[in-house]
Amino acid sequence: MKKIFFILLALGIFTINKTAAQRFAYVDTEYILDMLPDYRSAQKQLDLIAENWQKEAEGMKVEVDKLQKEYQAEQVLLTEELKKKKEAEIKAKETELKDFMNKKFGYEGELFKKRQELIKPIQDKVFDACQKIAKQSALDFIFAKGGEVIMMYSNAKYDKSDEVLAELGVNVTKNKEGGSGGGSGGTKPSPGKK
Repeated sequence: MKKIFFILLALGIFTINKTAAQRFAYVDTEYILDMLPDYRSAQKQLDLIAENWQKEAEGMKVEVDKLQKEYQAEQVLLTEELKKKKEAEIKAKETELKDFMNKKFGYEGELFKKRQELIKPIQDKVFDACQKIAKQSALDFIFAKGGEVIMMYSNAKYDKSDEVLAELGVNVTKNKEGGSGGGSGGTKPSPGKK
């Protein structure tokens, strides 16, 4: 019984030592992407495309609304055959609008594919830069702050976002608070400001 206790104790100490030896950092992906001119350009392009498609959809919606109002105004004067024809016309326009919205904005629609085409290469560059920083700094983990991993607290000394930006060729200068060195206590410039 004592042997089992000592084995478990040794395994516990080994696990604690192993865990304590792991090194980690995090990067603020939103901050990094906002600082990349390629990303901002791609985002503007996507916004413009989405805005144009939204205007087209709004035009189609106005047409559907107009047909419905005309039908309601004329309904009492129409024969059953003309009513069915008008209802079918309205339903066809509604279906056309719905199909357009799904094709452009739906899951795996044209906007989704365009976003993949424009943004994924930039995200891949950021990922590659993170891997390089991790290897250079002998890190075991890099977490993405602002992504799916939620951090309730993060110490700025573990933030490798500016190193990733430097690896990507973006010149970032931190404002030092109180003259402290080593990158702790620094603040990030607002996106779009250099």
